[in-house]
Amino acid sequence: MEIEGATAPVVAVVGVVGTLLSALLTQRAADRSRRREQDRAEELWQRRSQAQELRSCYVALNTSARQYLAALTDQLHALGRTEDLASARQRLTEARDQYRDVYAEAQMRVPERVLDLAGDLSRDLGAVYGTVRRLDEGVSREGDSPAAAQRRIDALWGRLRQARREMRAELGVSRSDSGR
Repeated sequence: MEIEGATAPVVAVVGVVGTLLSALLTQRAADRSRRREQDRAEELWQRRSQAQELRSCYVALNTSARQYLAALTDQLHALGRTEDLASARQRLTEARDQYRDVYAEAQMRVPERVLDLAGDLSRDLGAVYGTVRRLDEGVSREGDSPAAAQRRIDALWGRLRQARREMRAELGVSRSDSGR
């Protein structure tokens, strides 16, 4: 009979421990699941935030390159008109400075494929800038002419379109999404 008397408390203790362990294990599983969901949500937020930062960088790079090219064109066209020359020079200086700042930020953010295109574009913008400034100052080199500078500017517009296509592809924006 002693065994029967000892069995009841042991069964009761095992039942209570089992019930407590079951609740504890259920709680731990729920905590782990919540933590995983929270990590996934944070990772998604981080990816979206990075994509938005990259998009903003691409918009700034595209905008500043367009303004730089437009300012180069304006400066080139103003070479023969003294009344427009000072404002065109000022606009070109501002556009160039803005582009340099945006490009410097892009160097730290954009993927290599896009950075290579932007770097080539930046070097060529600088070369055209040098040509236009030499023409403005009357110290042109062999091959420097307004017509040659305009051809190079026109070619740069095409290269900017190519860079923009790469930026859009990097962002996952397809041609059909462009609203055209």
